Amino acid sequence: MNGMDLPLWAAVPAALLLVIGGLLSVIGALGMLRLPDFYTRMHPPTMGTTLGVGSVLIASMLVSSALLHRPVFHELLITLFVVLSTPVTAMLLIRAAVTRERKPPEEQQ
Repeated sequence: MNGMDLPLWAAVPAALLLVIGGLLSVIGALGMLRLPDFYTRMHPPTMGTTLGVGSVLIASMLVSSALLHRPVFHELLITLFVVLSTPVTAMLLIRAAVTRERKPPEEQQ
């Protein structure tokens, strides 16, 4: 890392957060494969994206702060955008699926 050593107080929590983020992403991917229909498949990737990416971004914030010797907060904006956009995307996908499953009024009778 360009001749810079990462302090232990930042390396250990960052490594744990990266492992947790990776595990959450894998669990989300496996849930998407294992669950039976579209509606139940929507929850695991959302969880993996929100919590997994959040863990990775917090780890990045720790490492960046340790290497630059000052607090680094720009990852908080990325986290905010991910947390706001993931549920909205899931909701729009579910609405699209519900709309596609509806029968036109002439077919309902």
